[in-house]
Amino acid sequence: MPGSPFTDPLALDALTFVGTGLARPECVLATARGDLYTADWRGGVAELRADGRQALYVGRLPGGATPRPNGIALRRDGSFLLAELGEAQGGVFRLARDGTLRPFLEQVDGVDLPPTNFVHEDAQERVWVTVSTRRRPRAAAYRADVADGFIALVDARGARIVAEGLGYTNEALPSPDGNWLYVNETFGRRLTRFRIGTDGALSGRETVTRFGAGTYPDGLAFDADGGVWIVSVVSNRVIRVAPDGAQQLVLEDADAAHVAWCEAAFQAGELGRPHLDKAAGRRLKNISSLAFGGADRRTVILGCLIGDALATFRSPIAGHPPAHWTW
Repeated sequence: MPGSPFTDPLALDALTFVGTGLARPECVLATARGDLYTADWRGGVAELRADGRQALYVGRLPGGATPRPNGIALRRDGSFLLAELGEAQGGVFRLARDGTLRPFLEQVDGVDLPPTNFVHEDAQERVWVTVSTRRRPRAAAYRADVADGFIALVDARGARIVAEGLGYTNEALPSPDGNWLYVNETFGRRLTRFRIGTDGALSGRETVTRFGAGTYPDGLAFDADGGVWIVSVVSNRVIRVAPDGAQQLVLEDADAAHVAWCEAAFQAGELGRPHLDKAAGRRLKNISSLAFGGADRRTVILGCLIGDALATFRSPIAGHPPAHWTW
């Protein structure tokens, strides 16, 4: 596309990997110190320190169950918020580094939260929460004709649902100027945005761009030039969406037969866990999120559903610093 910083998709040999022994590092966060944090199904958050050491912060849910965090958020005090994806209990929990785990949000508008996908705390210390679907099992919503996902907001006024009717709500982030909330609808196959009101209300829903065959948008991040970077599960694609909505493929590690199998199942309304639980790329393990890290914010770090390490590559564009960058 005109003005694109990329001429061709990056070669897979440009990838390097960091971390060892991670357990489903679906969501990744980067900080100015050079530390990385990932969700970890051993029960909390794994920290990959800038000096190469690793730490693990884990807790236990009420009743003693191991948390199954999907999205995570870093807070100013160094604690974390976990979006609990376990089938037995959804909601958002606060995890301290000493292992103390306490409920943060278990109900919204009088309804218990089902398995919860993502959580983000913004620069105003508002907390955005996404629930992909009310259906159980969640795989029953891996369809284009299901749109029962929602977004909740927690701020000084309390907790409330601020958007509904989304096609498998995934990651959601306020834009760098704070005026819009961008959200991926994974099985709606689109990037959507809402205008954020002064009271946190969402309005003016817009489709920024739609994605085609084999692309199922999961994670997102903003770059310093106004672009939105999207990560697709199944096809291991990283796509940059320019401010005008044009798309460019940055990276892909897709097995054509696997993508075709998943696409056929999606079109038939039969996509399920077996399709998402298989790693069919040559090097990538079903990537699901991304963050810009490094001192110049030009190192892209990829979270994933299946691997035990994080893939990274260098970008010609710096990322926009997230709210937690200096926390």
